[in-house]
Amino acid sequence: MDRFTALQVFRQVAERGSFAEAGRKLGLSPPAISKNVAELEAQLGVRLIHRTTRRMALTEEGRTYLEHVTRGLDALAEAEAALSSAQTAPIGTLRVSAPMTVTLTRLSEAIPGFLASHPGLKLELHLDDRRVDIIREGFDLAIRGYRSPEDSTLIARRLGAMPHVLCAAPAYFAAHGRPQAPAELKALDHVRFPYGANADTWEFRKDGRMERIAVQARYSVSSSLAVRDALRAGFGVSLIPLSYVEDDLKAGRLEVALDDWATAEVAHYAVYPTRQHLAPKIRVFVDFLVRQFARGGAGNG
Repeated sequence: MDRFTALQVFRQVAERGSFAEAGRKLGLSPPAISKNVAELEAQLGVRLIHRTTRRMALTEEGRTYLEHVTRGLDALAEAEAALSSAQTAPIGTLRVSAPMTVTLTRLSEAIPGFLASHPGLKLELHLDDRRVDIIREGFDLAIRGYRSPEDSTLIARRLGAMPHVLCAAPAYFAAHGRPQAPAELKALDHVRFPYGANADTWEFRKDGRMERIAVQARYSVSSSLAVRDALRAGFGVSLIPLSYVEDDLKAGRLEVALDDWATAEVAHYAVYPTRQHLAPKIRVFVDFLVRQFARGGAGNG
């Protein structure tokens, strides 16, 4: 017995008061209607309908069962309708994990406009520089900085590259010397951002050579803006997204070193579990991110 079909048959017979009418509504033959009712009664172990050759009527058990069946079938129909709408329009709650600084500097001012364009959508935006487990922690999407995507189980949509610069305050270079080669960084104080792609190793390339410098930081802080503050205070050197220090460089508060060396490219990606049957709420948010990152790059955390 197909339990779902049997429930639909029972409801139609009860509401229409006729096996024949129920059959016409559902496109089933009278014997099929009778068989479904009989099998449902056998499954439940009660008689639901008194029937004779001339008339039918619900039993007391049948009336009670009809009330519950009607509520259940209606709830299922509503759920399917909601799911159908969700496949075509961005509705429901979208849970996103994003790094703090890039969100505050590149995204947060535009988010109210994005939500105004999608009135059926709710956004839960969690600002956290750590690398969350999207599936285990129940996120629909995360924004991450990579040199290259490393998790093959996730779909990664590239948003934009982040140029980095090595810099410090002029007073720090005056006191400790301006490095002329990456190896000279080992003698300087490092300020470390622990969640970025450059957290533990700074890479520099020139003329086909690559040099990697292990970061030995006295100060490690989980905000790129706090890294910038330490540089402004003359505490040490750091490899930091250019967008966070552009104004400081123009004003002379910070200075670049090793600018004749290229640093490893870091990019931001929108990552999510699957491309198949991608929910509209994820698709429209990813499109929004692509537009926002195209307007001026991004920082690292």
